[in-house]
Amino acid sequence: MPATPLTPVTGWGRTAPTAARLLAPRTYEEAVAAVRACGPRGGIARGLGRAYGDAAQNAGGAVLDMTGLDRVRTIDAEAGVLVCEAGVSLHRLMEVLLPLGWFVPVTPGTRYVTVGGAIGADIHGKNHHGSGSFTRHVRALDLLTADGTVRTLTPGDELFDATAGGMGLTGVILSATIQLHRVETSLMSVDTERAADLDDLMARLTATDHRYRYSVAWIDLLARGARTGRAVLTRGDHAPLDTLPARTRRTPLHFRPGQLPPAPRYFPSGLLNRASVTAFNELWYRRAPKHRTGELQRIPTFFHPLDGVPHWNRVYGRGGFVQYQFVVGYGQEEALRRIVRRISGRGCPSFLAVLKRFGEADPGWLSFPLPGWTLALDIPTGLPGLADFLDELDEEVAGAGGRVYLAKDARVRPQTLAAMYPRLAEFRELRARLDPDAVFTSDLSRRLDL
Repeated sequence: MPATPLTPVTGWGRTAPTAARLLAPRTYEEAVAAVRACGPRGGIARGLGRAYGDAAQNAGGAVLDMTGLDRVRTIDAEAGVLVCEAGVSLHRLMEVLLPLGWFVPVTPGTRYVTVGGAIGADIHGKNHHGSGSFTRHVRALDLLTADGTVRTLTPGDELFDATAGGMGLTGVILSATIQLHRVETSLMSVDTERAADLDDLMARLTATDHRYRYSVAWIDLLARGARTGRAVLTRGDHAPLDTLPARTRRTPLHFRPGQLPPAPRYFPSGLLNRASVTAFNELWYRRAPKHRTGELQRIPTFFHPLDGVPHWNRVYGRGGFVQYQFVVGYGQEEALRRIVRRISGRGCPSFLAVLKRFGEADPGWLSFPLPGWTLALDIPTGLPGLADFLDELDEEVAGAGGRVYLAKDARVRPQTLAAMYPRLAEFRELRARLDPDAVFTSDLSRRLDL
């Protein structure tokens, strides 16, 4: 099992780099040995490094690179049930599953996440309003706990529900059994329309979301006045075979994502400012169709447009960026309006901002979604006064009964977090009982006293 001296490790936002000993197990036995070798600073599992903040970092301790456990064990092509190791990526699963007529049940905005990371963060996608988050489709998982035991867990088990969204702090996920979604093609049938403002957007989503499996809105957070919250709404479903042109029907399940050149290693600081992002947002909004239905799009175009640009996180410059994602419940629309107006008034130069509706809450103790509205935006760290501004937004979110997403967090305060996650005390108690020596530890867990 390869090990290295202290190596720099950071999240996708590149805001708080630390250094750790990297361990790279490739078997269950090596994973057990790695956990036992973590040392006094403990260890944390890591996949492909797409958590934005410090969830998969462990300063001075061990980080377990789980991408070596990446085998697809079995696929029941009739029932659509997959058994795979936790280090396999959603990208790889799409390559394997689509030719068989199956698709992953939930995908976030990148397919470069591992199954273990998808469970540990209980990821959600554009279909949460109907399908819930990733762990809702997990039938069983194998978890390596602090005592070196591998436990098979199923939904409803206390430890399963603590692991779903538990950010890797209950143990190392080794494998999972997942229920898949059947598809006829690898293309999406997409409807696109523009919304004039935030109220128009929320009304359209509320009235029609039930018609679509997938739904998301890009929102212009620099627009003000009567245009505040204007958006481009994109919704769709997997295209049926009979809607494809004749030439495409010969290979309806073809999946081969394209890729652009990587972003420059060093991007000029300050390039993303209010003026440049305002211009981009204006162009993006106006080039979108006012109303278009039934457009055929490839899966990468619809779900993962940024994956086509390797290392796109470099565009924010050396200082990196914060991705801020929160949810407030239905009935708290006025809180959402206030927050959007505050972000707009503050002039946050965010061109990656999306609004979605969540459906029923998921059973994970620290799972992020609850029924309501979720807004995610990227903000360069160089924005003056950003820390205080986000603290103020946290208070607004918590006061509305909402919460921030731990998989994207890099700066929330522990006292604020306690108000957001009502089962946090239970999570801490279970951790203290099953892992009294804090074998599983991360920079996030230290910062938030998890």
